[in-house]
Amino acid sequence: MQIKYIICLSLLFFVLTSKAQIDLLNNSPRFTVRGSVIEQDTRDGVPDVNIMVNGGAYTTTDTFGDFRIEVRKGDELIIKHKDFETIYYTIQSNERILVEVRQSDKEVFNNKRSKKSRGVSFNWYIDSAETYLKKDAQKSIQFVGDALEASVSKKQNGDAYEVLGDIYMYWKQHDLAVSNYRISLQSKTSNQTLLKLAKAYRLNENYQESIKTYKNIDENVLSNYQLVSLYEGLGDAYKSINEFDASIASYNKGLSIAKRHLITPKVTDLNSKIAEALSNSGEVEEAEVYFDKSLKLANSQPKKRAIEEKVKVADFQNTVRNFTDEIVLRKQALEDIKDIETDSVLDNESPLTPQKQKYKIGKAYAQQNDFGNAIGYLKESIEEAETKEDLIVQKDATRKLSEVFKTTGDYTKALEAYQNYVDVVDKIVRKKEQEISQATRFRKDLSAKQNRITSLESDRALSESKYLLTTEQSKKQKIIIYSLIGGLFLSLLVAVLMFKYIRQQRLANNLLALKSLRSQMNPHFIFNALNSVNSFIASNDERTANKYLTDFSKLMRAVLENSEEDFIPLEKEIELLQLYTQLEHFRFQDKFDYTIHVDEKIEVADFVIPPMLLQPYIENAVWHGLRYKKDKGHLNIAITQEKEDEIQIMITDDGIGRKKSKALKTKNQKKQNSKGMGNIKKRVAILNDMYKDKVDVFVDDFKDEEDTGTKVVVTLKKD
Repeated sequence: MQIKYIICLSLLFFVLTSKAQIDLLNNSPRFTVRGSVIEQDTRDGVPDVNIMVNGGAYTTTDTFGDFRIEVRKGDELIIKHKDFETIYYTIQSNERILVEVRQSDKEVFNNKRSKKSRGVSFNWYIDSAETYLKKDAQKSIQFVGDALEASVSKKQNGDAYEVLGDIYMYWKQHDLAVSNYRISLQSKTSNQTLLKLAKAYRLNENYQESIKTYKNIDENVLSNYQLVSLYEGLGDAYKSINEFDASIASYNKGLSIAKRHLITPKVTDLNSKIAEALSNSGEVEEAEVYFDKSLKLANSQPKKRAIEEKVKVADFQNTVRNFTDEIVLRKQALEDIKDIETDSVLDNESPLTPQKQKYKIGKAYAQQNDFGNAIGYLKESIEEAETKEDLIVQKDATRKLSEVFKTTGDYTKALEAYQNYVDVVDKIVRKKEQEISQATRFRKDLSAKQNRITSLESDRALSESKYLLTTEQSKKQKIIIYSLIGGLFLSLLVAVLMFKYIRQQRLANNLLALKSLRSQMNPHFIFNALNSVNSFIASNDERTANKYLTDFSKLMRAVLENSEEDFIPLEKEIELLQLYTQLEHFRFQDKFDYTIHVDEKIEVADFVIPPMLLQPYIENAVWHGLRYKKDKGHLNIAITQEKEDEIQIMITDDGIGRKKSKALKTKNQKKQNSKGMGNIKKRVAILNDMYKDKVDVFVDDFKDEEDTGTKVVVTLKKD
């Protein structure tokens, strides 16, 4: 029995961005908030629900599902129960909180509906999932989960997982798309799904897997359109790894089939892609021939496709510095865009937006030294980008306008434009911070939905096993029901199940604690890194900020990919350390130098390590030791192997040492550092409990001098 919840109040999440705001909230008056947790269908109260305030009061619902708890404005209310997902709600006022939960029976073999009615429900859920696919990812995934509940065959399971892969493909979660297409293929054989899997591999940058999948598909059983798609996808994969000859050969095979069977849209697309590949390989004249073909063919396609090709050819003309033809094509595209804007919604990511085209026309005029036209188009681009909140184009066009004014000698306007450019860059940084937070939350929500579907499949297998077991036992029950052996067997079975249940509960609690500790560590790490970006922006050092933000995004991607794992390969952790230490040195390069040494005899593939275990110690060494050193210090990270089954990771610095660092800290800094170090100790304790003393951490002074420094020794045992 599983409970689904529906929160009836709209949840408002906000971030307190200054210490003054935090102090204000801490001093705000307490008040008592009332609430109820009820079942949606019966309106009965749900008793024994855990109600707590983050770091504060705690209570439970009574027999009628009611509760009262003392809170302040801004407190986070946490509502937990074993039968539904945890609910988080931020207190805004002295309102009454109502939480409704809906009960749904998930016992497959006790379902009163016939297989026929369940089959109809399956089709309805799949249709609903496809309807919401491009509108609401979470709702669409929810319908896939419902479809899997109603599934009565392996084929239906395969269809459901294929739709789930389609959902993740559309929302650019390509790794999850790969996983679900592979699960789908375990239940059914489908060439269409294989083609989708190969494409998902390519988009997830698994290029060799993509090529291998395409080549393993039996071409003899494909339709003509699928065969064209296969060669087109194979060409895309080869182009992604710069194997342009192989890419062009694949495109040409697909083009030949498309021409022979009059698949006109693909003829246009493949001519265009061959032209791009030729251009990338330096065959400019041949590329121009193919672009001419694709441009003529696109004119017979829907207008949006024709515009896309004009823009693509204009980009090519720009690369070969044929600015006159580029301007003509972009002006034609601008006129055509006016016609399609009434029927099509062009978001800011689209290459067809008017502001992008006007910006590129302005750039082309500037390349021809026609500064009058350049200024006019750049100003139009900025105005339109500002109206449509396209900060990227607004930034680029504003900077280009400043450069044009500077070239023409109008330094006052050049300075004014540059100041506007700096303001836009500042807005972009703030927006990027929000996007990172939103992307993390979105990814987390999708992962939760995926976990629900995975557990649903496990429940189905368990239900089938229970059903078969019950059927078998009923046959033997007549013989052994009164025997002592039967009683003893049942007693032992209960004991085993209780033992397994206790062990699973303990494991689940440990996993939940690990997840909570990891989630507390990442925000502090992200906050420090974003402060570094902000300092570079504040100093008008855009190039440094962009480089730092690029490296930081790579590190963030790796951290988020590993955030759900208890252990990762040591090789990955070393890469993370190198990237993180490089970022810290990038900011404090006048404060310290660093070395990272890995003993050559260590087989790094044989060892695994908890993710983000070493980073906080390096952060402490830089921020609390080396940063306050008078002269330039040194950070050393050494990985050595003294015993066959264990390695030592030693992090040493010649900073001011723990004692001086503690004396320099503010009251708030001491609290934060204590919590961070406490989290690491808890993680190590839980992991050692789960994996039998796998990790050991020792912290001491490095040397007996004025700058004593700090030494951290992490001992890691092999599996």
